[in-house]
Amino acid sequence: MAEAETALIVGAGPGLSASLARKLAASGRKVALAARNVEKLAGLVAETGVRAYACDVAEAGSVAALFEAVAADLGAPDIVVFNPSARSRGPVAELVPEEVLRALTISAYGGFLVGREAARAMEPKGRGTILFTGASASLKGYPLSAPFAMGKFALRGLAQSMARELGPKGIHVAHIVIDGGIRSDARPAPADAALSLLDPDAIAETYLHLIGQHPSAWTFELEVRPHAERF
Repeated sequence: MAEAETALIVGAGPGLSASLARKLAASGRKVALAARNVEKLAGLVAETGVRAYACDVAEAGSVAALFEAVAADLGAPDIVVFNPSARSRGPVAELVPEEVLRALTISAYGGFLVGREAARAMEPKGRGTILFTGASASLKGYPLSAPFAMGKFALRGLAQSMARELGPKGIHVAHIVIDGGIRSDARPAPADAALSLLDPDAIAETYLHLIGQHPSAWTFELEVRPHAERF
């Protein structure tokens, strides 16, 4: 019997990451979660038996240490999902440079650091899946949200480059555009528009589909949106 795959979700929280962690664990995979604050993951860890690791994706040493720890505990990751992002909102003329730099560092540079370590872990095996979570801002910049768009545009470019480089090596890289708000306890859907927000469990099913795709028909990029979202 083949050894169970190891999945690492970076930037884990109570929404999409939690839904994906539950589904990956239920499928028999070994699951690791990474976040700056692991205390917020205590309930999910107790519920599913997954492991949680502290990591700051803005720090190269922290990301490298994460992959080393996961490899030692569970095995080198076969599946890596990058979810972190950061925002700095306001008129361009009033944005604080240090806050913009932090947003870009987390959304884009953090994606590079995680993608780099994922590639290093997967290339020797000649297989693996790397998924980058994008947003509406990956495709279109919105007013008062330039740093978020800058980071997400850069992350999309990273995913495109990695997909073309690593695909021939057996590693599937995909970028998912989340075009709309995600439903949560803190953000429930309006009673008169129950399907106006994305269901995190439904998004997680899409991620599982990408992970299971046959190499002859890999998806590079897809968009998910609630039926009520305008194109």
